[in-house]
Amino acid sequence: MPRKLIVLALGGNALIKDTDKPSLSVQFKNASEVVCDILKLSKTHDIIITHGNGPQVGNILLQVEAAAGIAYKVPLEVCVAESQGEIGYIIEQTLRNCNKTAPVISVLTQVLVSKKDKAFKNPTKFIGPFYHEHEAHDLAGKGFIIKKDSNRGYRRVVPSPQPIKVLEAKTILDLVKKHNIVIAAGGGGIPVIQQRGKLHGVEAVIDKDLASACLGSSIHANILVLLTSVPQVFINFAKPNQTPLFKISLKAINQYYQQGHFPPGSMGPKIQAAIQFIESNSKGKVIITDFKTLKRALKGKAGTIITK
Repeated sequence: MPRKLIVLALGGNALIKDTDKPSLSVQFKNASEVVCDILKLSKTHDIIITHGNGPQVGNILLQVEAAAGIAYKVPLEVCVAESQGEIGYIIEQTLRNCNKTAPVISVLTQVLVSKKDKAFKNPTKFIGPFYHEHEAHDLAGKGFIIKKDSNRGYRRVVPSPQPIKVLEAKTILDLVKKHNIVIAAGGGGIPVIQQRGKLHGVEAVIDKDLASACLGSSIHANILVLLTSVPQVFINFAKPNQTPLFKISLKAINQYYQQGHFPPGSMGPKIQAAIQFIESNSKGKVIITDFKTLKRALKGKAGTIITK
């Protein structure tokens, strides 16, 4: 039976859970709970691991702010690159500790965006830590754009442009064809624009799920797996008429999306990524589930499975 090519997108809190006190040791511990199962999956599938970086890039930003005036300034896109290195190292080492001969490699990944993307005029992506109102006022005076994040406090917001192209896609595909486990597009990739024939980094954060869909589409992956904290997608979530979705068509999920069932700060980006992936890759399918349910979902017995 031919091997399927999977783009496996780990959730942003896969290595640092909301209840964790952030540290490297916690990340290694949490990684050990998931990556050895990924190694087992790689025996029958070719796998590209993508991942979020919310907690990690927030920690890097704290370090940058604390070192202001002492160390040289590090722009946001370089912080994203640093987080790719940090998380790639953690996943790689944990995989090798599961199997010393594991063929795994991390690829520092750049993602092309448009300098005309409307996101640059209206930043909406929350990043970094929460601040009290007086701290938010001080940061705004330093040029940061600060907004209230629900009732939890104030946070910095940055542009989140649409990914156009993963620049290292061909290299990633060449590596995975040789049955390497490839870690790529971490944190949505390093956002870059093209000006006068040259690439330049821009201060932004690309959504990890949208970048995963962009990568999966460009290399014609068979399956895009979007891991989250729930076993299935629901409509009317957290309401008395909450209903789980199992096997569903692109048309039906799009209708639910247009009806507003999947808010931007929750399941919205995953559904948007699923739609984009299948629209450009009609033979592919998307699985949205949690890690515990993934094995059954790949057999078509659980999770939310979206096809053309």
